[in-house]
Amino acid sequence: MSVDTSPLRHTLQTQLRQHTEELAVLAAAGTEPGSAGEDPDTIGARTAAARQAIEEISAALSRLTAGSYGRCERCAGPIPAARLEILPHARFCVPCQARGR
Repeated sequence: MSVDTSPLRHTLQTQLRQHTEELAVLAAAGTEPGSAGEDPDTIGARTAAARQAIEEISAALSRLTAGSYGRCERCAGPIPAARLEILPHARFCVPCQARGR
């Protein structure tokens, strides 16, 4: 891939740290109902979203290490740098994403 992945790696690592910290806060809030000012359903939804984000970001970091980052998982074509800047954990190019998985 011709894109400098260093800034994207840094962005992914920062996002991973943020979501991990958020998950820790949500776990604590889940053990003390009402402490976060949110109902259990909201805490559950936010926890699920944080876990999903951690999974997606971890997978992107693995692709970086493996050398497959920036390639569409469906067509193997390049994912444009602009898309990766907006969505650094993107697995698909826009046409493949639009077609569904």
